[in-house]
Amino acid sequence: MTHPPEDPYLPGRPEGGLSVDRYELELDYRVATNRLDARAVVHAQASRTLDRFSLDLRGLRVRQVLVGGKRPERWALHDGRLTVRLGREVLAGTSLLVEVRYGGQPGPARGPWGEVGWEELEDGLIVAGQPDGAPTWFPCHDSPADKATFGVTVTAEAGYEVITNGRLISRTPRAGRVRWVYDQPEPMAPYLATLQIGRYERLATGSGTEALVPPRLETAALYDLGRQPEMIALFEERFGPYPFAAGYTVVVTDDVLEIPLEAQGLSVFGANHMDGRRGSERLVAHELAHQWFGNSLTVGRWRDIWLHEGFACYAEWLWSERSGGWTAHRMARSVRARLSLLPQDLLIGDPGAAAMFDDRLYKRGALTLHALRLTVGDDVFFEILRTWTARYRHGTVSTEQFVACASEVAGTSLVLLVESWLYRPALPELPPLPPSGGGSSGLVPRLG
Repeated sequence: MTHPPEDPYLPGRPEGGLSVDRYELELDYRVATNRLDARAVVHAQASRTLDRFSLDLRGLRVRQVLVGGKRPERWALHDGRLTVRLGREVLAGTSLLVEVRYGGQPGPARGPWGEVGWEELEDGLIVAGQPDGAPTWFPCHDSPADKATFGVTVTAEAGYEVITNGRLISRTPRAGRVRWVYDQPEPMAPYLATLQIGRYERLATGSGTEALVPPRLETAALYDLGRQPEMIALFEERFGPYPFAAGYTVVVTDDVLEIPLEAQGLSVFGANHMDGRRGSERLVAHELAHQWFGNSLTVGRWRDIWLHEGFACYAEWLWSERSGGWTAHRMARSVRARLSLLPQDLLIGDPGAAAMFDDRLYKRGALTLHALRLTVGDDVFFEILRTWTARYRHGTVSTEQFVACASEVAGTSLVLLVESWLYRPALPELPPLPPSGGGSSGLVPRLG
């Protein structure tokens, strides 16, 4: 049982010695004062022989730590790391039950990607954890490679909707407050855990989807999100079954957000993304596609983030192709022309921390997939995607695994093709359009 060494994209985050199986969080939250009183129970195993371990936790105070119900030899919270000395050595694979009581006034972490994690809204809160914001609200082994199941209980004032990952198990009003219990049975990377609280109306939007929106935005949101069932149908054809049993939820805040945000089983949009004219529909498709690429299949190292963003961007093009807009091929030609005018100094297979959310990575990642589609044809290309999502469902993935999977399904090595798009700064030419339209399967318009 091993974990990767420190990720250079997240300096100061060494592997803490644990492999986590489950987080159980009990949160008591006061919206008006942003006051949190919490208890976390972490079910873990030692990932190596150790006499101490650590969890990430930032901006909050720890009151008590227990291991197996007993006080450890020593614990200390310093510079965002909760280090626990056991007073004895345990072998790799040893089960450890860690209880942490903590609290305070949570806030976002400030770093290279701006403010990440817990953030107050005008009336409520939003948690946007990507890539390193999870420790702003619970102690965790904050590695995307260490997926775990979650149980989350939140108590907050009546009048607010409380949303987190997974299925709502119960909702119990008591003395002006409400206790919400959720369970997330599919493994989840800590950064994908979220909590949303606001004065929302719950709206059914079809095919197991729902939206939580401010009352003033109901009409616009119902229209702007109205084609999500068709998107799900397309993505299930192309990528395989939707990966999460609890369905899919969209939260629309009453505040303006710079960009939409995805978490496991849900996405969050700002009021500015709901214009009643489907002006942000490509983003609706993009965030939905992350449920397959990013949430079910999650990179173990951030250098491979193109496996999230390039795939979600390509899903935008597939939706355009299906819904009567530009075909993916026309989108690809247009995007390549624009990228050719920009600096070509980015290796999207290892972009560096500063550039991991660069729009060029998103677009060139999508172009990589389109080049693959042109090379192998539609039938083989979409069989690659379905095999990819099935083989690593709810798992951790890497670029090397994708290339191996694609080559296996195609029956030929695709290493050189993918390397030219991922690991060389110069922008390649797209392969020629096959005379047959790329082996179109007939499920979407032919390339053109």
